[in-house]
Amino acid sequence: MATADETHDTADAPDAYRDLLERSEKLTDVRMASMALGWDQRVMMPEGGTPARAGQLSTLSGLGHELLVDDEVGEWLAELDSADLTDDQAAVVRELRREHDRSAEVPGVLVEEIAAHQAETQQVWQEAKVEDDFDHFAPALEELIDLHRERAAAIEPGANPYRVLYEDSLPYLPLETVEDIFDELREGLVPLIEEIEADGRELPSVFTGHTYDADDQMALSQEVVDLLGYPREHGRLDTAPHPFMSGNQFDARITTRFREDDPIDALMATIHEFGHASYQLGLPKAEYGTPLGASLSSGVHESQSRFWENHVGRTKAFWEFFLPTMKEHFPHLEDVTVDEAYAAVNRIYPGNLIRVEADELTYHLHIILRCEIDRAFVEGDLPVEDVPEVWNEKMDDYLGVVPETDTDGCLQDTHWSASFAAFQGYTVGSVLAAQLDATIREDLDVDGLVREGEFEPLWEWMTEHVHRHGQRYPTEELIEVATGEPLTADYFLEYVESKYGDLYGLSGY
Repeated sequence: MATADETHDTADAPDAYRDLLERSEKLTDVRMASMALGWDQRVMMPEGGTPARAGQLSTLSGLGHELLVDDEVGEWLAELDSADLTDDQAAVVRELRREHDRSAEVPGVLVEEIAAHQAETQQVWQEAKVEDDFDHFAPALEELIDLHRERAAAIEPGANPYRVLYEDSLPYLPLETVEDIFDELREGLVPLIEEIEADGRELPSVFTGHTYDADDQMALSQEVVDLLGYPREHGRLDTAPHPFMSGNQFDARITTRFREDDPIDALMATIHEFGHASYQLGLPKAEYGTPLGASLSSGVHESQSRFWENHVGRTKAFWEFFLPTMKEHFPHLEDVTVDEAYAAVNRIYPGNLIRVEADELTYHLHIILRCEIDRAFVEGDLPVEDVPEVWNEKMDDYLGVVPETDTDGCLQDTHWSASFAAFQGYTVGSVLAAQLDATIREDLDVDGLVREGEFEPLWEWMTEHVHRHGQRYPTEELIEVATGEPLTADYFLEYVESKYGDLYGLSGY
């Protein structure tokens, strides 16, 4: 890897800044090694490898923690308090100071214990999901919650643990701002969904009623990411129990999964994860190892995946372009029209149990449900053993359906095997994606480009306005830089009301 002097303008920087930058690069190396091992565990590692992998990840987490909280780091940061720095250098110092301050009082032993337990809990979750056995998962989940509460107390003694952990995934975006957006979405989405159910026309379901071979679906997924411009020399596509992306600007890997009765779920999951990879690959390579070469937050990251999934992959323009490819892979779809395909991929079905398979509207009710349960058990108001019951009650309240198994209920997501207070990022990402979509359409003919299969200008626009900044700006500031205004739910609500009012023939929209 290039040294700090080779990749950063440090000619006039204080010695303390040079030292801090070198430490940041070493810390990044350790974290990327952990990420690679985590990817392997979820994709390729044999089941019996968990004990050794837990130890490996624990050791690396401990080493990373030591690099971050070392007394020298505190001394360098103190020296830089009054230093004359460029804006980029000041951003690097700001982010490393934030990380250092949030970690300084957390015992290294606790960091290692959390990493080891997360690796073990990931395996336990996979087993519990397959076996439909929440009781198998509950003890590991409870221990992990206790460890994270302990970490939160070390970061900010006496503070609400949920608020402290929320800052891990959505820094610089106040929880109150997100809660206000959630309230707006409830007020806007629930009546829209109810009207669709009561008065909306029936949309076709042209992709169901047939069995789709997993190998054929993988071939389709491979082709769609190739068409979108995913560079194989910097990534790969695999399968995993839960789709995810892992990597950096040199190596951004994606995963998907398949349902034999509906190929759209895997297709959209693949496009979604491609969106995440586009962010990683759009980060400046010369800044690898520093905050300027790292993604900003889960909400911004999710805006990229939701933009590509919904504002590209679910548009009529995309299906005008892609339907012939779909028919090549699945000839029985020969008579399907573009209008039928477009309607089918945008059907609203509140009775769906699975978040990652949810439609664009009810998806957010899944997120609200998770956030409420997440907060209750992190704050100690919900015993872990009661999670399945409360989950089912909320599914009935919000979506009118109750899962028959925990596999399709509270065990469906992998997230609680690793972190907490992070689900807000999915809805923040969808809201920001709509805001970015409205902005990009002022500069580009998005539908025209998508219709012709010209995706590079879209990726370039996102790189220019979002990716290249890394962590240069705090979240709220980046949103204003990219879109010209603060985060707002207005664009998302206008977008879904117009789109679904038209699709379902609703007179009030």
